[in-house]
Amino acid sequence: MTRSPASNLRHWMLVVGCWMFGALAALRADDGYRLWLRYDRISDESARTALATRVQAIRFACPNANDSATLAAARQELTAGLHGLLGVVPRMQTVAATPTAELGDEGFRLQHDGATIVISARRDIGILYGAFDLLRRIQTRQSLDAIDVTSVPKIQRRLLNHWDNLNGTVARGYAGGSLWNWFTLPDHVDARITDYARACASVGINGAVLTNVNANARFLTPQMLEKTAALATTLRTYGIRVYLTARFSAPVEIGGLKTADPLDPEVRAWWVKKADEIYSYIPDFGGFLVKANSEGQPGPQDYKRTHADGANMMADALAPHGGIVMWRAFVYSHEAPDDRAKQGHQEFAPLDGQFRPNVVVQVKNGPIDFMPREPVHPLFGAMPQTPLGMEFQISQEYLGCSTQLAFLAPLFEEVLETDTHANGIGTTVGRIIDGSADGHTLSVIAGVANTGNDRNWTGHPLAQSNWYAFGRLAWDHTLASAAIADEWTRMTFGNDAKVVAPITRMLLESRETVVNYSMPLGLHHIMAEGHHYGPGPWVADLPRADWTSVYYHRATEQGIGFDRTATGSNALALQAPEFAKFYGELATCPDEFLLWFHHLPWDHKMRSGRALWDEIALHYQKGVDSVRTWQKTWASLEGSIDPQIHAHVTSLLCIQEREARHWRDACLLYFQTFSKRPLPAGVEPPEHDLNYYKNYQPAYVPGRDGA
Repeated sequence: MTRSPASNLRHWMLVVGCWMFGALAALRADDGYRLWLRYDRISDESARTALATRVQAIRFACPNANDSATLAAARQELTAGLHGLLGVVPRMQTVAATPTAELGDEGFRLQHDGATIVISARRDIGILYGAFDLLRRIQTRQSLDAIDVTSVPKIQRRLLNHWDNLNGTVARGYAGGSLWNWFTLPDHVDARITDYARACASVGINGAVLTNVNANARFLTPQMLEKTAALATTLRTYGIRVYLTARFSAPVEIGGLKTADPLDPEVRAWWVKKADEIYSYIPDFGGFLVKANSEGQPGPQDYKRTHADGANMMADALAPHGGIVMWRAFVYSHEAPDDRAKQGHQEFAPLDGQFRPNVVVQVKNGPIDFMPREPVHPLFGAMPQTPLGMEFQISQEYLGCSTQLAFLAPLFEEVLETDTHANGIGTTVGRIIDGSADGHTLSVIAGVANTGNDRNWTGHPLAQSNWYAFGRLAWDHTLASAAIADEWTRMTFGNDAKVVAPITRMLLESRETVVNYSMPLGLHHIMAEGHHYGPGPWVADLPRADWTSVYYHRATEQGIGFDRTATGSNALALQAPEFAKFYGELATCPDEFLLWFHHLPWDHKMRSGRALWDEIALHYQKGVDSVRTWQKTWASLEGSIDPQIHAHVTSLLCIQEREARHWRDACLLYFQTFSKRPLPAGVEPPEHDLNYYKNYQPAYVPGRDGA
């Protein structure tokens, strides 16, 4: 095929641009900015040559062969990536073709056709996803011989929830300020937004909620919509739709109405007009995320209406435009008469079947609040007539913020694979949220983002793996944590087995390690009050009992744990009988959930043969010991990892080891006042007395809402 002069010019401009990009990257120390999209030259000449021969030509096959910004982004990514990795600038051609319907709107097929790689898709965004998939395979040194892969996302809407405030702070954010510079928008969109979009698209994330769930009505004003539209233009190229949080009282706060009652005709008309206005600025606006009647946020219950009344009002306004409402199920009664773990179910399960088709009830993975470990939320499996969306937290609010290594893919995988038994064996949480269990076509998975304007995006260099893992599991929730950890490590640090194996091992151990030194054996919600950083098992006497720690661990001289069986709160009765039986009986309840579901005496004999007190203490010690092992492992990688990143992680592991000891000593000293038992052999004595830990206040912990 002969190129036109214009095509030749574009080709050589891309070549020169890639050369300049590589030259500049070589001059700069690796500060983590590039995330996992590191297109450094493959040093193994034989591997490089073998791969290079397979990518001399690339053909995009899609129905619309015309240029688009998204197709241009795919070409640019492939040109930069293949030139950087292999020294190849491939010939690229777009041809009109209509792939099979099984690819849907976002899927792709990747094939090796003789001397040409063919990426087929029904839409240009599928071509871009296929381009990133090809680059991932090259980065991880996979063979391209006879490749024929079809990939289609299992979940329709795969979102990051940014808890960003208008003033530039990020609630529960630990990586600097907001990515969105509202002050300079709409005139200036930082180039970093394009790199954010590239990273999201590389793992298949296709939506971003830009604003805090504790919503500010000003985001729905024309001034802010104009700014949001500028961001949407950049994100759209990479297949990312913009969503906003909607403050339920907005008709009063910015609309001049005297009520926000969802059944009031004027209020309903106001939301219809507001939706029309939003879509005039952002034609592909995704919809609203709503936190209502929770933690002081306004909502329909202020007017004696139901959550369904409120959600349906907004859904009706958005429906003509194709928008959706994601209504959060994180609610609990002001009266708090019952186990907090039951309250979301009590409010929402009776409303099953009452929501509009474009409403998704967004449910946290567990019933309390993003704990290091929780059983699945009882709403999963309890609302078969309503699409349920998953809400994970990528930001490490309860797992050490961004000072501690905690790879969250095992947490996500544990939840997604849990069988609720709602429709018999095989009704996993993953199948409920992808819609296949109950026949829903609308499906949503969201993760509270861990990004900020720190140069390395996530504060902790290794926390980038959580952004990556969420995206990969959002695309395909059946992927294994080990495979994701291996992928991310190879893409980020190269393919040297002496580097990949130890880092992957650290990642896969890390979540369980944080559980061990903070809240083992089903203990939960025993963190410090307010900032949630560090231990606070003694926290009591707050306005609500279920904001305290003592409410959850219930330690006395007789024992410890929250009885959620029939002899206690009976929260297990909300689950399917098979689920309830498994966790309700001591013979089958796994150790990791023991104190979540049972209150047991300190001398209860564990499966290990040890007493419960000894088991708790040894778990805390194991957590500390694991971090110390990582310190040695990481030190051994010096010289194999960029010095700047190596030094940064080294310092953070020092913090993590200190914090692990702090958790261990504070919790064991406190619980020892009830158990009256000595620490078992192998557990180090605390460095200070209990009063020291009770009075310890870490200064300037980031991420408090509005701080």
